[in-house]
Amino acid sequence: MLYPSSSPILLLILLLLLLLLGPGAWSYEAPEDKQDAFARKACPAFLTFTNAAFLAGVTVEVPCRCKPQQIQSVVWFFRKHLSGSKETRALTDHHGNRLLDPDSVPHGGGLRSRFSIRLFSLLIFRAEPADSGIYICGSVHRDFFYGYDLDIQEARTLSFIRRLPSESISQKNEERKRLVSTKPLYQVFTSFRPWSVCDRCGLPGEQVRVGLCYVHSHYLHVRFRRANQTVTSCGSGAVLRAFGRLRQSSVGAKLEVKSCEATCGDRASQSTKITALMAFLGLNSASLPVFYLKAPTDRTLTLGCPGARPDMAVAWDRGFKPVYRSERWAGRNLSDTPPRLHVDTGHNLVFQPAKTPDSGVYYCWLEGHRAAEIRLLVYVHLGRGQSVTLHPDFWEAMFFLLRSYVGMTALFCLLLLFRAGVRHRDTRETHDD
Repeated sequence: MLYPSSSPILLLILLLLLLLLGPGAWSYEAPEDKQDAFARKACPAFLTFTNAAFLAGVTVEVPCRCKPQQIQSVVWFFRKHLSGSKETRALTDHHGNRLLDPDSVPHGGGLRSRFSIRLFSLLIFRAEPADSGIYICGSVHRDFFYGYDLDIQEARTLSFIRRLPSESISQKNEERKRLVSTKPLYQVFTSFRPWSVCDRCGLPGEQVRVGLCYVHSHYLHVRFRRANQTVTSCGSGAVLRAFGRLRQSSVGAKLEVKSCEATCGDRASQSTKITALMAFLGLNSASLPVFYLKAPTDRTLTLGCPGARPDMAVAWDRGFKPVYRSERWAGRNLSDTPPRLHVDTGHNLVFQPAKTPDSGVYYCWLEGHRAAEIRLLVYVHLGRGQSVTLHPDFWEAMFFLLRSYVGMTALFCLLLLFRAGVRHRDTRETHDD
């Protein structure tokens, strides 16, 4: 679990200074026309499902866009695609107060161990293809307000693109617009999002572009489509069964990476009151937040950059050594066994498994600037009934201790001999006098 480096006394001083500075420096007064967003937006009379596609591994947020004013907490419901309404199950405890610390989310855990509800929005940490389905925002009485058709696509290919001349780039973009697969009833294509910004500044970095699988057809399921909607993601419930399983086709999500370089510009300057407050507390406004993490060895460990969103450029450094995707995934396919230390498609730093030498300091970058410092400690964990002699490093550690003991004993004996020799020489000189 990540713990920010903060002191209770420091926080108390900070709160007192905030009161002294006055509300004008920190408070925000919402406009009158934006006091209650739910009061201005009515829920649809006929529940349809908004299609949303994401790449596997990212943190997905689906907001509850409408609800009655008298509803103080919402309940989120989930069911798989092609399942009946009887298989719809609630994700919350029917009070909407299930909250989860994202730092304690297990790697590869089930959906119930990876979601959280914050301000009526549903957050799914490290989304997986198995999380695809129908998500409905409702109440404890099963009154449904808003629905989503969520499609989590797993990237099958990771391409590294070198710098190309402008003509080659334009020709490549024209090829990207072509339909990959064409059938009488539907057309399958890959839609690429814009390139991200360079994930580092002042150092060689990388840019990432995500391509998701989509279907164009005039024969989409009426429950999942809006007026004049003819495009949906390949894993959507709007795709008719007659089209076959598009998930198993050759078309799928893609990830492209290319190298880049960017200069570090001045970040937005803080107000004079904030700067004075940080100076009074003896803090550097440019310092990074520090988090502490402990994890057992020989288990899969996933580090997420605090504050990262799916559309952000994220990079990782091990100490002052960058961790590049192009180096870790060179000559590999995403379907192959991943490297032991790598950056996954959700921009998380993954250890498979974590080892004691992995302990150290790690930095994460957001949108080209360092955002956080994570100090990791990987410790040896022995389960109940396990002997310490069964650990693979036990005998190596014993040999090291034995060698150290022999070396210290030999050094101690040499010192005794040296001392005895000095005393013998002094005694001999005294007798000669």
